[in-house]
Amino acid sequence: MMSSLPTRRDEAWRYSDLEAVGSVWPLPAPERVEVAAGAEIARVIVQDAPTDAVAVQDFVVMLGAGARATFHVLNTGGRLGRVTIDVTLAEGAHFELGAAMLGGGDQTLEIVTTTRHVAPNATSNQVVRSVLGARATGSYLGKVAVARHAQKTDASQSVKAMLLARTATANAKPELEIYADDVKCAHGATVGELDANALFYLMSRGIGPAAAKALLLRGFIAGVLDDIADEAARETVEAAAAAALERLLA
Repeated sequence: MMSSLPTRRDEAWRYSDLEAVGSVWPLPAPERVEVAAGAEIARVIVQDAPTDAVAVQDFVVMLGAGARATFHVLNTGGRLGRVTIDVTLAEGAHFELGAAMLGGGDQTLEIVTTTRHVAPNATSNQVVRSVLGARATGSYLGKVAVARHAQKTDASQSVKAMLLARTATANAKPELEIYADDVKCAHGATVGELDANALFYLMSRGIGPAAAKALLLRGFIAGVLDDIADEAARETVEAAAAAALERLLA
């Protein structure tokens, strides 16, 4: 935990609402998650704090050899809503992240990940989707760090943001820091708007503008949420996402 309030010079806080951060500083210690060798865990995080709240959730994840951790994150609430995950992978471990940020008004929503490949044959996959309206800011900062001896690493990051208004802001910064030479690492980031042709097609079939937009946006984020194994958790996330999209389109 940092002892002093972060500034814009701190890369992980560059796009944050530092005034909001200061109102809850210092932050509690991160939640530590340890997964034993060969074990598997799944976590579903729904961050839907009230609009005027400051919500910061930090996780430190340690994966033993051959362990697997799957995190699904829905980040929709708070004046500032921030989720950070710092994961270290032993040999043959796997980390999977599916995350969505849905924000409007003057919200600042953030997902910050650091994925440390410190041993051979570990894999990671991160998929993040954002839908932002009004004056909202949504930021994903994700660093994949591959140590010199972490050969056969396979890591990927896919980041896409959809802006519903020209006044909304998306920051996408996937980052690779690679010191090994026998690895497969890839990342990509795009920021766009709703497909006008797809919207026109749905409306030409008698679907109203709001319902058509909602259908397209649900499809945009569905891929990161629909593989939640626990049915009750999946229904909770889908309901929270639908409520957030309804607010954005109101």
